[in-house]
Parts: sequence; C-alpha cells; structure tokens
Amino acid sequence: MHIVMLPPVITDADRAVVERQLGREPRTLRRVAVHCPFGAPAVTEQSPYGSDGEPFPTTYYLTCRHLVAAVSRLEAAGGVERWSDAARADSALAASLAAGDEEQRRLRSELAGGGTGTDGGASLAYGIGGSRRSGSLKCLHAHAAFALARPGYELGERILDEVEPRWPERCCSQ
Repeated sequence: MHIVMLPPVITDADRAVVERQLGREPRTLRRVAVHCPFGAPAVTEQSPYGSDGEPFPTTYYLTCRHLVAAVSRLEAAGGVERWSDAARADSALAASLAAGDEEQRRLRSELAGGGTGTDGGASLAYGIGGSRRSGSLKCLHAHAAFALARPGYELGERILDEVEPRWPERCCSQ
C-alpha cells in the first residue's frame, strides 16, 4: 500500500481542543488525522520523535474522550490479552496485524524523513502502539486509532466494533 503523506497542518482551534482532551500540551502533534462526527479531533498523527529527539512510538493517538474511555474499559476487562489471543488464533486477524505493523513501520520512517532521534532510529521498526514483538498487541487505543486513521485495518476495526455506541450523542470535547 502506498502511503500518501499529508502536510503537518494543525489549526490553533484543533490544538486547543487536543490539549483540553489530553489535559496537557501534546508533545509530538503533527496534525489531526480524524475528526469525530461533531468536528472535534478524535485521532491525531504524531511525529516519530519529539523536538528533543526522544522517540514517540505511537503514530496515531486516540484523543476523543468517549473513545478513550470505552477502549480503556475493554483493556480493563482483559481486552489486550483477548485480542492478542484472537490475532494468534485467527489467520485473517494475524495477517491484518502483520500488515498494520508493516504499514506502521513504513509510515514512521517516512514521517521521520531520515531523522533517527536519540535511539538511532530503533523505534522506527516498532509496530502499532510501539509493539516490539511481532504478533502481539500492546495498547488497544493505538489499534483503534490506527483503524480510524487507516481504514481497512481489520483487527482495529473489530476492536472498535466492541465500542457501543461508537460516537456519543453529543460532542464530548466541549
């Protein structure tokens, strides 16, 4: 799959909403990759390295408070282990995870633009959510964000299918 890079553009309004959503200033924010149905940022795209050269291994970061809380509940109920087991047992999910991790590596390398940060580029080889082990999940939030930002990522879409409702009745970022 060819990756089309969008310019790192972020409006002051979106930056303010993301800061409010996170409760802190975002460290490596490049742009908003996905807006919710109400127009607020839901997923951000992060640079692979901060201004200090420290790695930031999560390319797509879930910021929508509703989705963050819903995915946190999935994780608290054993979701990381359950979805890791599912990816090992189901060949279609295993293939989806492998393809997603490979796309993540290509994307991070392209976003780094030749930069290697304080880790000498080691983190550019990490999978979704900074996973270092092939075939395992580390953070469901990262897989959900990746699925929203890169439609067609079946494993992440299946994780998101457990979030009901997908979006709240009104904007949760106001």
